[in-house]
Amino acid sequence: MWGVQSPLPVASRLMRSMDKSLGDGGMALLSQIGLNFDSYGEGWVEATWNPTPLACNPMGGVHGGVYGVVHDAAMNFATNSALEKGEHGATISISYSTLRGAASGDVLSVRGEVVRVTKQIAYLTTTISNAEGEPVSTATGTFFLRRRPAAEPTT
Repeated sequence: MWGVQSPLPVASRLMRSMDKSLGDGGMALLSQIGLNFDSYGEGWVEATWNPTPLACNPMGGVHGGVYGVVHDAAMNFATNSALEKGEHGATISISYSTLRGAASGDVLSVRGEVVRVTKQIAYLTTTISNAEGEPVSTATGTFFLRRRPAAEPTT
């Protein structure tokens, strides 16, 4: 795995625990296609993906649209790990490219990372790599941030 972490403005003491989302991220679909979130930190997530036949087309290759599901799930996890408890992100857009094929049973690594956060928007990248470390699919995305209301100033 990568082992590189993203510096973000959220203080570690405020970072929410995403431990309950490890594994399938709380979405049965992700385990059915073979995705497993393994580790995360402030603004990043890493996963192992062993595509199942459900993730593949009739020719045995991973269906292009399934890459989109994996990218979106990893970006969502990374976004939420960068936010405080009670705040959430929602997908605005994702653009992804498939650089080489993958098939059922391949061992793939997934990394999602927040690269910039503004008041209302998070910008992310994800990379899906094969066992040789070669990129299989890459993506960029933007997420709308639903922040908690700011505390009223005291006078």
